[in-house]
Amino acid sequence: MTRDVGHVPVMAREVVEALAVRDGAVYLDATFGGGGHSRAILAAARCRVIGLDRDPEAVARGRALAAAEARFTMLEGRFGELDRRLAEAGVAGVDGVLFDLGVSSFQLDSPERGFSFAADGPLDMRMEARGPSAADLVNRLSREELVRLLRDYGEEPAAGRIARAIVEARERRPLTRTGELAELVARAVGGRPRHHHPATRTFQALRIAVNDELGELERGLAAALAVLRPGGRLVTLAFHSLEDRLIKRFIQLHSDRPGGGSRHRPLPERSGPPRLRWVIRRPLRPGAGEVARNPRARSARLRAAERLPDPGEGEVDRPWREAVAC
Repeated sequence: MTRDVGHVPVMAREVVEALAVRDGAVYLDATFGGGGHSRAILAAARCRVIGLDRDPEAVARGRALAAAEARFTMLEGRFGELDRRLAEAGVAGVDGVLFDLGVSSFQLDSPERGFSFAADGPLDMRMEARGPSAADLVNRLSREELVRLLRDYGEEPAAGRIARAIVEARERRPLTRTGELAELVARAVGGRPRHHHPATRTFQALRIAVNDELGELERGLAAALAVLRPGGRLVTLAFHSLEDRLIKRFIQLHSDRPGGGSRHRPLPERSGPPRLRWVIRRPLRPGAGEVARNPRARSARLRAAERLPDPGEGEVDRPWREAVAC
């Protein structure tokens, strides 16, 4: 199924500006999803865009766009292997890489995918139809493993209570539906209503674990650095603090500006010369008007960095950096 309703790209104008889109350049949309950002980039200049996604439904949407637009190419795969996917397609380097992280509207609005508790569905959450599902995790992990998962990936303060409730419930019968898990978490948390549903952090933690999202992001950032041409831009849209902290530390580690990290988590010592410079260090947030039109944009944080030349590459021709084709 390849529905085309309900998808609104977050901060599309800011993404195009941060990428410094120009004629003749090549951009990688490493998280194609619904294709909104790819279309915005294509509309901004006479450039080429390559889409990448691991979700078969997103790949089908991308192939439909590629059939209608000669300047667009769709690839299938995880962004942690984007350097290999590009090499297989005969692409040696790109002038910009975009990561729009998290879950797309298509995934959230499809109950059968199990990403959301807004409508009951199977407890799945897999972006690809392989590997352990969320149901496998909640029914197999020990209480201690569940606590660790909820704390590490969901930053859930009630992790202990939720894990205990899951273990007690699954002794009666396996948990297989999003609705029953959401209700169980709400009962376990209790107390006053939160700004978000009590199960939000639990679902986030399970989704991250099922899809190895933080591991993929680490590999994807390293791969993006390898394929970016000097002067190219790395642009990220993160929707929770775990992703955003990982991105910030990665750019800072490879930045031409020393320092960063904290006394609790200092940055490792960099080997070799700096390879990035900050373009947007303090994250941009969506405006009130965009949040009103698209509430899912409210937690977005946009950062950007530019690839520096390696020693011996010389100065980069950079007039286009100052002029954004909108």
